[in-house]
Amino acid sequence: RNMANTFKNYVSASVGTSAITVYTVPSSTTSVVIGLNVANRGAAQITVDVQLGSTYIIKSVPIPVASSLSVLDGKIIMETTETLVVTSSAASSADVILSVLEQS
Repeated sequence: RNMANTFKNYVSASVGTSAITVYTVPSSTTSVVIGLNVANRGAAQITVDVQLGSTYIIKSVPIPVASSLSVLDGKIIMETTETLVVTSSAASSADVILSVLEQS
């Protein structure tokens, strides 16, 4: 079977203290996370959690004011229906850009 490969960005602005699902892998698809950037848009240092489902990729990692964090040091494979979730320590404080290669 010939698989379709599609590069996509998913963006969530102003993530706060409620967990936000930035991405859910579509049905019949495997995704390769190739980039994940979290920027602090607030006026104070924040800490962020990034989870693959309920498993932490990073937990309570500080991001200074006017700074960003490249979360990945390599790639992460995500299977159908798995989610990538981001939470910040402060309201409306984090911008997230996720880059994936979707294979379906």
